[in-house]
Amino acid sequence: MGRSIAAVAVGFIAVAGLSLITDEVFHLLHVYPPWGVTMTDPRLFALALSYRIVYTVLGGWITARLAPRAPMRHVTVLAIIGVIAGVAGVAVALGRSDLGPLWYPLAIFLTAYPCTWWGGRLSAEKAA
Repeated sequence: MGRSIAAVAVGFIAVAGLSLITDEVFHLLHVYPPWGVTMTDPRLFALALSYRIVYTVLGGWITARLAPRAPMRHVTVLAIIGVIAGVAGVAVALGRSDLGPLWYPLAIFLTAYPCTWWGGRLSAEKAA
């Protein structure tokens, strides 16, 4: 049970951690506005979505590789966690207009499951 929890947790930490680290790098490089300043350029949201998609695929891959058995079951748990986080993001965005365009959290929500699943499938293909 511990290894199963760890597999999902490491996948989640990889996605969230790499996303936040990349965000910080872009803030430091002045690609993104300073923290606390609303980002308004849709191209910057598209940039953020692009690396989050890559990291989500990677999170699925990592989870599948670390799963002690039934890797796609572990990947599905991670994907469901991502969907729940995506729903929360959409709910917050619906209540606040200062967070940027609604399409961004919707895209995060809509890509969470398929990208995580794809990462798990890529891992399974590599293992075969």
